[in-house]
Amino acid sequence: MADLKECVQAEEEYIRHALGQLPTVERLSTLSELELAGTAAMLHSIYNGIENILKQTLQFGGGEIPVGATWHRDLLRQMEILRILKPETVESLRPFMAFRHFFSHSYAMDLEPARMEMLVGEASQIVDQVLKEVLTGR
Repeated sequence: MADLKECVQAEEEYIRHALGQLPTVERLSTLSELELAGTAAMLHSIYNGIENILKQTLQFGGGEIPVGATWHRDLLRQMEILRILKPETVESLRPFMAFRHFFSHSYAMDLEPARMEMLVGEASQIVDQVLKEVLTGR
């Protein structure tokens, strides 16, 4: 059976691939509707990968993965309570979680480049921070 580090590394490969597909913040406003939807899908994938890492962290630590309508929020709250993630890291993840929800429940033509600028600009940094905190205990 794989250990936590191996599971996290497998998720990290997918996340890094998605990060590599993101355009620069400067290009966002010039993207076609289809390209913007692709960018949104990559942001969605990045956050899903982060959630997968957090769920694996709980499983390997003997914790229970939250269930129910608010499980995404509860997962972040649990990471903070268990001191796996710093409060500021959890706060940095909230806009990504909100975008994941928006993207999952909206139409592609509702996407706005301005709404995605901060996420595209900070995605790599937040991924690095989450990995650091999960793998090194902060």
